[in-house]
Amino acid sequence: MKDLQIVELASVLAGPSVGMFFAELGATVIKIENKKTGGDVTRTWRLPSESEEGVSAYFSSVNWGKQHLFLDLNDPQDRAIALAQIAKADIVISNYKEGDDIKLGMDYASLEKLNNKLIYGRISGFGPGDERPAFDVVLQAESGFMAMNGTPDSGPLKMPVALIDVLAAHQLKEALLLALIKRDKKGEGSYVNVSLYDSAVCSLMNQATNYLMAHHIPGRQGSLHPNIAPYGETFITNDKRFVVLAVGNDAQFKLLCNTLGDPMMPTLERYKTNPERVKNRKMLYDELAPLFYQYDRDSLMDLLIKNGIPAGAVRSMDEVFSDHRSQSLLLGEEVDGQMTIRVRSTAFDPNTVL
Repeated sequence: MKDLQIVELASVLAGPSVGMFFAELGATVIKIENKKTGGDVTRTWRLPSESEEGVSAYFSSVNWGKQHLFLDLNDPQDRAIALAQIAKADIVISNYKEGDDIKLGMDYASLEKLNNKLIYGRISGFGPGDERPAFDVVLQAESGFMAMNGTPDSGPLKMPVALIDVLAAHQLKEALLLALIKRDKKGEGSYVNVSLYDSAVCSLMNQATNYLMAHHIPGRQGSLHPNIAPYGETFITNDKRFVVLAVGNDAQFKLLCNTLGDPMMPTLERYKTNPERVKNRKMLYDELAPLFYQYDRDSLMDLLIKNGIPAGAVRSMDEVFSDHRSQSLLLGEEVDGQMTIRVRSTAFDPNTVL
């Protein structure tokens, strides 16, 4: 990947996330930003606690290891600079609104004439021909995620990260890697379009199949699993912290009850099998809750882990990044005199495959 040149004509999260992925693999990534608007809009998406100086944390999250060119693509001189980079590029990443790429001459049909081996990756909102503005929360709503996220009392909720952007970025990464294999074999470029909508629907997984095969429309049930119990139930411990269960079969349920001191619970008819536990999960929760309250969270987690019971501590962000495993995933970079930190996009070690 170290010989690859990527030109990023993308902003916000999904497209830049793909660019950072290639930067992590050692590619040269040139991010072209609109100098008339001050660059990528996320440079200004600051928390109230952030300084007005330097780049925002949001921008920093997906813009590691890139070179930045501030250009006005409507200006002939700036446009020539951009085209010179694209002429020698391997991949272009774009997420222009429908038609804007053509107005700027930055669409695949135009750029292919300049570089016939170019791989062009485009992220769109609802697919080719649809001009609707595409923001993550809109896609979470349109693709069914919000309808099943939340609780009966909360109303529909979005995920607290731009989930659909993240999913679309992964889809485009996969497509671009396949396009690189094709070019190595056939010497041909490619055009790849990944829509946020398709990426979202393709990620519905078992919830989609529950509907398609069993006509089940999932409602808002918090973290609960529609097919398994106790799975997704969160229990409070005596130090007012939370533990979540992921008990997936009868043997694990027996082990849980034995560990918590109630070996008779799995023998009750209403809890003997997973279908019965799903049917009676409210009653099951009420009977399990006092057993969890006997412990503080950390002591309980030690006990559950020791006995091989699938469970997790519900950890806050500071707890997550005090873990040495999370620390190994961080990337730092100085930008305009400011130290920026983000989590890398590759959950694998690139050195093992390069």
